[in-house]
Amino acid sequence: MSSTSQRLEDIIYIGTYTEGGSGTTGSEGIYVCRLDRSTGMLSLVSAVGGASNPSFLALDPEHRHLYAVSEMGAGAVVAYELDPEGGVLTLLNRAPSGGSAPCHLSVDPRGRWVVVAHYGDGSVSVLPREAEGRVRPVAEVVQHVGASVNPERQEGPHAHQAIFGPDGAVLVADLGIDQVLAYALDEGTGELRPRGTPGVVQPGSGPRHMAFSRDGRFLYLLNELTYTVTVFAYDGAGLSPLQTVPMLPESFAGNSGADIHLTPDGAWLYASNRGHDSLARFAVNAVTGMLEPRGHTPTGGRTPRNFAVDPDGVFLLAANQDSGRVVVFRIDAATGELEETGGALDIPAPVCVLFARG
Repeated sequence: MSSTSQRLEDIIYIGTYTEGGSGTTGSEGIYVCRLDRSTGMLSLVSAVGGASNPSFLALDPEHRHLYAVSEMGAGAVVAYELDPEGGVLTLLNRAPSGGSAPCHLSVDPRGRWVVVAHYGDGSVSVLPREAEGRVRPVAEVVQHVGASVNPERQEGPHAHQAIFGPDGAVLVADLGIDQVLAYALDEGTGELRPRGTPGVVQPGSGPRHMAFSRDGRFLYLLNELTYTVTVFAYDGAGLSPLQTVPMLPESFAGNSGADIHLTPDGAWLYASNRGHDSLARFAVNAVTGMLEPRGHTPTGGRTPRNFAVDPDGVFLLAANQDSGRVVVFRIDAATGELEETGGALDIPAPVCVLFARG
């Protein structure tokens, strides 16, 4: 482990909503927190502004800079420098994101580009990233087209997440068109070119967030509207559906799926239920990629919008948006069960959790 990683291993960043919703009063933007690994207690270090509704955060590959979407009608990407001694953030610059209501962003593995998914207009944009961390004006915008069967949520495309695959491809989950689309990123120009066969789910599912297996052979997709998880085989040429499993044992009125993550060893997968306010737990078959439901854990608050598993696989932090509370759980590596540490922290409208060590 590098010295920088040692200094940052206990730092967590929390993105929040600062306006336009319940519980946002008093939110200052991005919160810098510290996790005491001996006790599981989460404490506040500082808060930093510079972005309205910094609802999703991402780090560069070297963990020297942090990027936030400003989830507004006219969206933006905001860049911060990260102090390796204590994780404190310093605002560098901002740039228009190239679309409406950006809700997710990722930095490419070489650190040259920032890819942004826009829920509002269903577009995906690419911004150049300078070596010193600043973002430059948009280099590429791809507009998704289409609709699906839910007239309230799927009247048009709604790109919800853009992540990089193990082969460098950009995969985009689009809630509005019930597809996961794959693109090749031109490292020289930032252009996105369609690649392979899209992953298609049942109409009305609403793809939201994704996670790759440790070996990159399987993609796990959380469907927001049906609160299910679809398992795809991934080989670079396309996505082939293998299994779809429910996140709840029976119909639960008012629920929606939100976030999905694997433990670092790939043995356990968690998915958050908003409404049921729980984390669904699945055992992962390392050979077939298939999931076996293993129960639920209450998240200790209302509306678990996002959560994160720490890089060592010891802790899970759940951001309960509507109750303004980030709850810390300890993971049992043998069973995948979660136990609250008692180290929760009150933060207004938390919607993203990011470990500084990545």
